Amino acid sequence: MPRVDVSRYQTFGEITERLDDIVAQVRDKDVSLERSLDLFDEAIALGSKAVSLVDATDFSPEEEARLVEDHRDSEGQDAPAGSDGEGPRPDDAPGDESDAPVAEGR
Repeated sequence: MPRVDVSRYQTFGEITERLDDIVAQVRDKDVSLERSLDLFDEAIALGSKAVSLVDATDFSPEEEARLVEDHRDSEGQDAPAGSDGEGPRPDDAPGDESDAPVAEGR
């Protein structure tokens, strides 16, 4: 499989715009499977480039805090930074043996 050239996309905005275009094309029922797979390969390459751009970006502490807050808002979570975002489920009370078998008829 030849490597997809994504060098003309230099900003995160350009990459996301192209990814939006790819999504629209793939959703079109008239696009062949082969073309969809080519677009998928391009999307993977663009995603890798976007990750590289983000990794190379130096955020100020204020920007990082805002990004974390925006992410929490978009996820609908109030998890502290660095947590996995999974709080206890309602059935998981302390001392609750939720994995233990439940006897019938109780």
